Amino acid sequence: MPSAAANVEVLKQVYERWHDTKAGSADEFFEILDDHILWGSIPRGKAPMEFAKQYNSKTALRAYFDTLTSEWSMIHYTMDQYIADGDMVVARGSCSWTNKKTGKTVETPKVDVWRFKGGKAVEFYEYFDTAAAMAAAT
Repeated sequence: MPSAAANVEVLKQVYERWHDTKAGSADEFFEILDDHILWGSIPRGKAPMEFAKQYNSKTALRAYFDTLTSEWSMIHYTMDQYIADGDMVVARGSCSWTNKKTGKTVETPKVDVWRFKGGKAVEFYEYFDTAAAMAAAT
């Protein structure tokens, strides 16, 4: 069974590529996800961020990444701190995106909470400044 340190290392690599490719490496997230990932986002599907909602499978989750990258351009995604306890990892940092429709940019603190089982991510929940993101999308 992978250790907490191993889970942190996997996330560091995936986040680094996500940042370096400006959101062009979504497939690397899918490599670490369990088929039945429980994925959540603080907007909970509210307009104008309907894609940022609850997903219960890796297949359904593809819509999240497809919509995110079709509606937003990444400026940066920087995770500075990782806190691990058993099967849980919290990644803390910041990110910035520009909405392609409005041209508005959002800079927000970012916290992602992960839970791993057998080397795969089985749960994820993201926290960010929803008011700022929604303002940028409208």
